Amino acid sequence: MGIASMIFWIIAGIALWVATDFLLGRKQHLANAKKYAFPDRYSDLEIFAKGPELFEDLFSEITNARQHIHILFYIVKDDKLSHEFVSLLKEKAREGVEVRLLVDWIGSNLKRKTIQSLKAAGVEFAYTHIPKPPFLFYSSQVRNHRKITVIDGHVGYLGGFNIGDEYNDHDPKLSPWRDYHLKITGEGTLDLQKEFLRDWHCASKVNLLQNKAYFPPLPKGTIRQQFVPTEGDSLESLIVTLISESRESIIIGTPYFIPSKKVFDQLNAAIARGVSVTVLVPYKSDHILVKEASYRYLRSLLKDGAEVYQYSKGFYHAKVMMIDDNICDIGTANFDKRSMFLNYELNCLVYDPFFIKKVKHILTEDMLDSHKASLADFRAGNLFLSFKETAARTISFFL
Repeated sequence: MGIASMIFWIIAGIALWVATDFLLGRKQHLANAKKYAFPDRYSDLEIFAKGPELFEDLFSEITNARQHIHILFYIVKDDKLSHEFVSLLKEKAREGVEVRLLVDWIGSNLKRKTIQSLKAAGVEFAYTHIPKPPFLFYSSQVRNHRKITVIDGHVGYLGGFNIGDEYNDHDPKLSPWRDYHLKITGEGTLDLQKEFLRDWHCASKVNLLQNKAYFPPLPKGTIRQQFVPTEGDSLESLIVTLISESRESIIIGTPYFIPSKKVFDQLNAAIARGVSVTVLVPYKSDHILVKEASYRYLRSLLKDGAEVYQYSKGFYHAKVMMIDDNICDIGTANFDKRSMFLNYELNCLVYDPFFIKKVKHILTEDMLDSHKASLADFRAGNLFLSFKETAARTISFFL
């Protein structure tokens, strides 16, 4: 057998293994995915769109913690902000506060030495979604993309920010970083605590869900909201339902616009029945090929009469969808196939008109800091760009 033939069969074998691994892994994933939703709650919500303001508030609440701190992030970098974050957690653990830190195995950049120092200080640490056989490739693609913080069972956070210098406006290419993150007080914090402890149980095999110490009595807030967790199985149907119920307007803000066919068909149907559709995406990109993967969808929407804005003041990373000014969806899920079919996500549906008005004001500000796109902005100008768009389409499920 010649070298060329050998290389061909090796590549073919790897491709067959990957395809089989993915198909069987996906089947197992769907069989094991838990479908549940939390009830409507009344909470008080505050929204942060700037990293420095969020981290000042978050770190202050952590500093004031007296009983327990539960934190899940997809990414914790190894940089200045991360070192400050880690030092604060160790300090609280040494004071006798229970501290649990859960991070995604692929997303996190924590060094082994840092993890050892956390454990030595008394912080309980665990990785979530460690790839494992028999479906190594598929399990490496399924990630916990949630960002949850619960402090003393009273104060919670959820949204798009992770822990790293770029999120705190210290990246020369992407700053300022624009994102939306919620601070939750009131009875909705109960559900954030449950979701964290479910993920903690899955990762650490320690079940704390029955411990009443983590669920103090909580007052009702003023804003009706509902947390919706998804496990790579039901986000698509949630988005389809929300879009299908629209009658006047849809606003989508996302760093990655790579919808599924069902979702895109619903957007087209909404435009056809007279619904105004507006999409806000970043002009800059933080990952390879994600912009090119969105071009075919954005071109189609523009041709049908939608408006597309490219945020140009920095990098836009928010995850938001607003339907008719009646429902606002803010959370951790991107408007892409990875969030719909692979990642574990957590979104918050908000039904309060005054809070929705506040979010719409922020969206309007971001559109003013954006370039209103035309078809020419998404046309491939040369053979290389056409190749990138084709490649992006091929692997769009994994971007």
